[in-house]
Amino acid sequence: MADSDATKRALLTAGRAEFARSGLAGGRIDRIAAEAGVNKQRIYAYYGSKNGLFSAVLAEALNDLLEVVPFPEVGPPEQMIADYVETVGRYHRENPEFLRLLLWEALEAPESAGASADRVGKYREKVDGFAMRFQLPHPDAAQLLLGAIGLAAWPNAVPQLTALILADHGPDPSSQAAEWAGAAAAAIVQPGAS
Repeated sequence: MADSDATKRALLTAGRAEFARSGLAGGRIDRIAAEAGVNKQRIYAYYGSKNGLFSAVLAEALNDLLEVVPFPEVGPPEQMIADYVETVGRYHRENPEFLRLLLWEALEAPESAGASADRVGKYREKVDGFAMRFQLPHPDAAQLLLGAIGLAAWPNAVPQLTALILADHGPDPSSQAAEWAGAAAAAIVQPGAS
């Protein structure tokens, strides 16, 4: 069992690097197997197909994000959301492959986006947490979560655009975008905000 776990771990690691770099269509099973140091038949045995491996890589990347980026538990709502946006943004700056995987998924497999029950369940838990902490109905909490993720992720998804737009306004466009995103998220949840 330990051997199969080690093989799966090696395949997921190699798959994450390959798919982040080349996407689903451009990712090559031969390169993933070679990088993992295993026969490519192991990919089919464990994941069924290249698409199955891609889905497993995305699921693992989401699990990593959820483990590293907890939702702040205490504080005024505007501080909790600002801290959350800042933490998500920092995660994306330090782990750019996750956003790349999501962008490749959107470009190459939009029909499967979010299809796994596990992924749906994890985001439902996040929405539940937002609903509880912000005392919002679920539809409003879902919109707030999507907006917070967007504020945190977009400058990291398109760093070239961030640099082009903010380059004349300070030395570090990424930090400027992160600071603005946190402030914008805080403004959304402040009492009296509409």
